Amino acid sequence: MTIWVNGDEVPVPVPLDARVSLADLLREQLHLTGTKVGCNQGACGACTVLIDGQRVLACLTLAVQADGKCVTTIEGLGAADSLHPLQAAFIEHDGFQCGYCTPGQICAAAAMLDEAAGGIPSYLTADLATDRIVLTREEVQERMSGNLCRCGAHNGIIDAIMAVAGEHRP
Repeated sequence: MTIWVNGDEVPVPVPLDARVSLADLLREQLHLTGTKVGCNQGACGACTVLIDGQRVLACLTLAVQADGKCVTTIEGLGAADSLHPLQAAFIEHDGFQCGYCTPGQICAAAAMLDEAAGGIPSYLTADLATDRIVLTREEVQERMSGNLCRCGAHNGIIDAIMAVAGEHRP
């Protein structure tokens, strides 16, 4: 089994129990603790990572489902000396309080911005045939509704995403 994590091929323990979640593989075996497990039921989004650029809930994804794929965690989006634009925006707009949901929020937001840029509509998208989606505050809130913040940093999270979305408008 081959999994690429944050650009590197990682050794997967053999034999790997087919029931191991991607979240458990990342945290417990690869020691990438940026991915958080909140509810372990797919309801909170704290465990959101990217597989081949698509957001997935790592607690509900089996590690074997990532075989041959590229997994990106918060550790792979940016570095301390070179933050991803969303990481910098979360700091600038106070998009975190306790920080527990922040890695999942940022990974989800990165994928969400790519989805919108690719013309993928949401429930609130008025024109389903458009190839240019305007990310209003309400549209971003809808697209991020699977990622919860229990501390009350929701406004800062949306402000941070809106700031980055504004910088990347076509």
